[in-house]
Amino acid sequence: MHDHMVRCIRKRVIEPVLDLLRQGTEPERIALSIAWGAVLGIFPVLGITTFLCAGAAVMLRLNMAAIQLANWLVYPLQIVLLVPFIMLGEHLFGAPALAGGAENIMGLSRADFTSALGYAGERVLYAVFVWLLTVPVMVPLLNRLLAAMLRKVLKGRA
Repeated sequence: MHDHMVRCIRKRVIEPVLDLLRQGTEPERIALSIAWGAVLGIFPVLGITTFLCAGAAVMLRLNMAAIQLANWLVYPLQIVLLVPFIMLGEHLFGAPALAGGAENIMGLSRADFTSALGYAGERVLYAVFVWLLTVPVMVPLLNRLLAAMLRKVLKGRA
């Protein structure tokens, strides 16, 4: 199982990035594309990150393959971070946390769907606000770390 996972990561992650380097794409451009893909990939609204990444790639002239690869890789992190983003948003806005979590939202939706939708929408907005606070820190940080790593890989391959 371990060998299969290593081969899969090499084939789906490492080789595509190395191919970009071999084609002459600058490590800094790849790093910036991956950084934006990772940060946009954890956007706390499910189902739209592919479109966000495509739009960012076009607007910022980033590498489409690299940004979408990063988006794909961080998908599990998007799910994991959804609840902390919501909780931090509730805390920042002084909103009461929903007792009972998702089960309570389901019960509320059966009783009053419009109220449940408004409640969920409000919580998603809180999560988006918290995510927005992370962007100015995370993109430059990831970009610097990834660029340094890719330059080192490129030197090792030369």
